[in-house]
Amino acid sequence: MTTASLRRAALALAILASLAACDRGAPTDKAATPAAAEAAAAPGSGIDLAGIDKAVQPGDDFDEYANGAWKKATEIPADRASISTGFYVFEKAEKRLSDLIQGFDKANPAAGSNERKIADYYAAYMDEAGIEARGLAPLQPSLDKVAAIADAAGLSRYLGGQVRADTDPLNATNFYTENLFGLFVAQGLEDPSKNVGYLMQGGLGMPDREYYLAGDKDMAANRVAYQKYIADILKLAGDADADKKAKTIFDLETKIARAHANVVDSQDIHKANNPWATADFAKNAPGIDWAAFFDAAKLSGQPTVFAWQPDAIKKLSALVASEPLQAWKDYLRFHAINHSAALLPKAYADLSFGFYGTQLNGTTRQRDRWKRAIGATDGALGDAIGQAYIKQYFPASSKAKVEDMVNNILATFREGVDKLEWMTPETKKAAKAKAETMLVGVGYPDSWRDYSSLEIKRDDPLGNRLRAEEAEYRHQTAKLGKAPDKKEWWMTPQTVNAVQLPLQNAMNFPAAILEAPFFDPNADAAANYGSIGAVIGHEVSHGFDNLGSEFDAEGRLRNWWTKDDAAHFKAATDKLVAQYDAYEALPGLHLNGKQTLGENIADVAGLQAAYTAYHKSLGGKPAPVIDGLTGDERFFLAFAQAWRAKQRDAALRAQVIGDGHAPARWRALTVRNIDAWYDTFKVADGQKLFLKPEQRVKIW
Repeated sequence: MTTASLRRAALALAILASLAACDRGAPTDKAATPAAAEAAAAPGSGIDLAGIDKAVQPGDDFDEYANGAWKKATEIPADRASISTGFYVFEKAEKRLSDLIQGFDKANPAAGSNERKIADYYAAYMDEAGIEARGLAPLQPSLDKVAAIADAAGLSRYLGGQVRADTDPLNATNFYTENLFGLFVAQGLEDPSKNVGYLMQGGLGMPDREYYLAGDKDMAANRVAYQKYIADILKLAGDADADKKAKTIFDLETKIARAHANVVDSQDIHKANNPWATADFAKNAPGIDWAAFFDAAKLSGQPTVFAWQPDAIKKLSALVASEPLQAWKDYLRFHAINHSAALLPKAYADLSFGFYGTQLNGTTRQRDRWKRAIGATDGALGDAIGQAYIKQYFPASSKAKVEDMVNNILATFREGVDKLEWMTPETKKAAKAKAETMLVGVGYPDSWRDYSSLEIKRDDPLGNRLRAEEAEYRHQTAKLGKAPDKKEWWMTPQTVNAVQLPLQNAMNFPAAILEAPFFDPNADAAANYGSIGAVIGHEVSHGFDNLGSEFDAEGRLRNWWTKDDAAHFKAATDKLVAQYDAYEALPGLHLNGKQTLGENIADVAGLQAAYTAYHKSLGGKPAPVIDGLTGDERFFLAFAQAWRAKQRDAALRAQVIGDGHAPARWRALTVRNIDAWYDTFKVADGQKLFLKPEQRVKIW
């Protein structure tokens, strides 16, 4: 795993912590015994009864009520920034991947096959002795390219050659790249007929501009530690004047941070809708030799490239011209080493973990080497592994059941639109058209990535990683100018997550998340609708959140709202912003309601849709009482236990500052906006979570 991947993994784990509940008895991979089959005939409650803290009133803190006993009994592992049941589901997938990958190696597959590439990538990563023996030699070609930069044109060419397809602002809210610029490839915002490139800001070694600019003591401590880390890496690489260079590099990054747009502005799709002719970049953003840059980035043949954060691109380009060439060369040398630290000798990897793992996320022990190797192999060859994963671990019965749930929730959403008293018929018609045409992918994609051109060597772990990144860039840029594939997947089947794709008007639910407790074929419907049903409702609702509502059924950026409907929608979302602004994650650190608005809208609307769909699934029959719990109690408890998590303070701070998702604890409190929750748990005025009916946010 690269240093950039380590940073992204920290945020991904925060999101995994947000996908969480306790394992409520996932079925084993062994054949069911007759006794087990008999037990399956009577569905379990799907609720972790032991995790409930009955000393807490649901109306005072529903997260603590549903999860308090689990939290008291659970410690965060030393090699983790957080823990959750989402993590336990991830662990299950990780163990399966390990079995698959090691099985490939033992089978001695044919040269050039996907199985051989997977086995060799993993073996190369695990070859610690070889990594130690090779030292910095595998990185030397990259370092030599930096050293050879002699002028502004050479600097621009190098920067263009480093662009990678490592950002995704719409599907993954991923705005981070360690390179000065990143590229996102997708259909045009207003012209869905062809794919275009979106150039995005980057260039920071820490996760977000606030790490450089915020005035609190924790961020100040991070800045001191980062400058020391830069110096330590350069000293280890044999650089003279490492401390002086570290200050120069840090000062340059601080200027880059000042040039950056913040997260809220980066999320604003209208501020990103800037199609610039490639010939006009020199005029629009002087400083970089854009002809050299685009040639090296293999983009010179594109008539148009979108400037996602135009002001930042202008300022970054100006910095390329105004800052001394040697400062840029020192900066680029450090980042070449930093990006590859995990696959350099142990001293480099340990320094990297000490800063990114311990300092920024509070993790005290590095993950086992084999786990890091699994993650890296999966990142490089995900579709190849995914084909084997679904054959062995994803039954057709699960796919069919989840597809039924999705269709049920989509139908519920469409019916809900019809019942909205405030929405005009014109807007209702467009909303229903979007819901009716939303593509649903469950488990795995219809087509798979071709890795035949990717060279993997059993004795070149760093080269493998760099070639895989370049291959991903070639794969993405090959789509430019072509018609988009509306069924394209943006996650692998073995990913524990789900996604809404606004440009495709589509959703993906990978196989790995369709496991207990998110989806348990042996559990009662209430638990499944409260957990995976709420996830499905969440993703459906993303098509109609503050971002999704900007796109029509074809994925085109278009205003399909009447003025009055848009005003009502904004008033409702403003209430949700205020609700989340009031939550204090750490002393003096509040959530940012605007930054997390899209996810919060999807949580509220998705939970309501899942609840309605659950009752629809009962077919008019009363829900059974199981383990002393009514159907509605199980539904809401399953939802809260699906967000159960513990998180280190440093990781929590990182999520609040830079992520579009609210931390798990506050997502569990979405229930306070659902009328049925109040009736179910007898929540009364005067309790901490109580909201008067007019204060409860209802959007869809």
